[in-house]
Amino acid sequence: MTINWEVIIWTCITLAVLMSIIGLILYAISAKNVRSKRKELGEVHTELKVGSRIMFAGGVYGKVVGIDDEDTLRVEVAPKVVITISRYAVQSLLK
Repeated sequence: MTINWEVIIWTCITLAVLMSIIGLILYAISAKNVRSKRKELGEVHTELKVGSRIMFAGGVYGKVVGIDDEDTLRVEVAPKVVITISRYAVQSLLK
């Protein structure tokens, strides 16, 4: 019994090409999702104002009670509990 190396090599090449095509498709889908999420978060960060209800990236909810500077917010997460966070820790605005 002999091994047909030509068949093995062409099979490996075919599998490599198919896996590359699948990888490119997944990369394109992922890049599109990242762009749309970045655009959405950019809108959230520009719309922040005092009184906005927000959700942090960690899932904590709060209400903006002050904006210290361009990148720092004071957020009330419980009655009389105010924390200072970065504007970029905000995941979404709540309506």
